[in-house]
Amino acid sequence: MNPYVKLDIENRIGTIEFFHPQSNSLPGDILQKLADTITEAGNNDKILVVILKSGGDRVFCAGASFDELMAIENEAQGKQFFSGFANVINAARKCPKFIIGRVQGKTVGGGVGMASATDYCFATKFASVKLSELAIGIGPFVVGPPIERKIGPSAFSQLTINATQWHSADWAREKGLFAEVYDSAEEMDTAIQTLAEKLAASNPDSMRGLKEVMWEGTNHWDNLLLERAAMSGTRVLSKFARETLEKLKKG
Repeated sequence: MNPYVKLDIENRIGTIEFFHPQSNSLPGDILQKLADTITEAGNNDKILVVILKSGGDRVFCAGASFDELMAIENEAQGKQFFSGFANVINAARKCPKFIIGRVQGKTVGGGVGMASATDYCFATKFASVKLSELAIGIGPFVVGPPIERKIGPSAFSQLTINATQWHSADWAREKGLFAEVYDSAEEMDTAIQTLAEKLAASNPDSMRGLKEVMWEGTNHWDNLLLERAAMSGTRVLSKFARETLEKLKKG
């Protein structure tokens, strides 16, 4: 299947789904389309609540596109690529509608950042999480603010420093990344639909006001996350990162 981002609207619920055949990795064009689609849903009067999900049944998101990381040749290209993650996070936090996350399987790096940028995140027991950036010589600079906001500095430090360790869905729930964890995708989807329908019947003005309150203190992220993108863009060009990416490419 070809990569895609799509928006479906039914009964005032907008469902955004993204997909990439390489374990739902995120190249620049998918990141831009995701940011644009989240903004579009936020501006659509026919939508009162948003669900963010990925296609497939095994992996929620593999994070940054490996091919695009390898293709970065200078700091400007690096900043541009990592700005894609900044744009998605900022679009989610500024969206005036609540965003419900659906994490059906493992998620890495930018995928963890995306889950943390939702307002209420569901997961299955298979949804273990990992921040692998430090292991390849970069660091979760861009996704750090929303993750730390969600789970606190201690848990964020654990994810960041132990960059090759998977943390279970139950761990992520205990730390606050996931609100609810289910044994199967079917059970999770039933719970998501129930909450989405309740929110779609709620007062839009009150939900908009609550979202503003919940994200209070993040207005500076428009600049902060772009600064962090430049930090990642510089480090991906380091000798350490290039050699590590080459080793991973060779398997």
